[in-house]
Amino acid sequence: MANVFDWKLIFTNIPELMKYLPITLEVTIISYIMSLIVGLAVALIKIHKPRGLYQITAFYVSFTRGTPVLVQLYLTYFGIPMILQFINYKWGTNYNASFIPSIVFALVALSLNSAAYNSEFIRAAIESVDRGQIEAANSIGMTNVQALRRIVIPEAFVVALPSLGNALINMAKSTSLVFTCAVVDITAGGKLIAGRNYRYFEMYLSLSVIYWVITLVISTIFRYLEKKVKVGEREVVYIYDRNKKAA
Repeated sequence: MANVFDWKLIFTNIPELMKYLPITLEVTIISYIMSLIVGLAVALIKIHKPRGLYQITAFYVSFTRGTPVLVQLYLTYFGIPMILQFINYKWGTNYNASFIPSIVFALVALSLNSAAYNSEFIRAAIESVDRGQIEAANSIGMTNVQALRRIVIPEAFVVALPSLGNALINMAKSTSLVFTCAVVDITAGGKLIAGRNYRYFEMYLSLSVIYWVITLVISTIFRYLEKKVKVGEREVVYIYDRNKKAA
């Protein structure tokens, strides 16, 4: 049995795999931040429905949510060079896709994929904010942008926080596919290491442990944030009620 399965190898693999962890974390964090920015923009477009942009964003969200992330990674990896070739042919430029780092393709694909889902979370959260608060903000001289920045987005963030936490967990797990863009993350590194001794089962168990720990850390952070946000909400309500009684 020792020749078939070596349980000690599960833990001895982890230190070597940790060399590739910074790439996984880099892709996760950058892609997540970019997805929040794009997701917010898409959510605002879908709420206000400007002609032309609304149809484009609706198609983007529908297409992205309806196709696998693995396919989107391949489309990005092979599609961006083709787009650059077309631009070169059309406008006589000299863009060279070979100088683009492989990680850029992964960042673009994962960001756009997650942004499509985040946009729906953010849109639902923004629409849950009471319109009366926006009207009250306008009545005291706030512009729509100021009301959005100071009132709508902070309140919507509270509502969307659990969903955004799940989105970050999914993002961390989706990075295991970036090897399709020639990015050597911990999953790709695990394949390379396992190729030396053909202990693939033990290696994938090692990877499972690492991804599990990453998920636990993210879950713990977001649970802490949810508690802090709820405490802040209670304090605001208490101050509001106290001021109202005093008046």
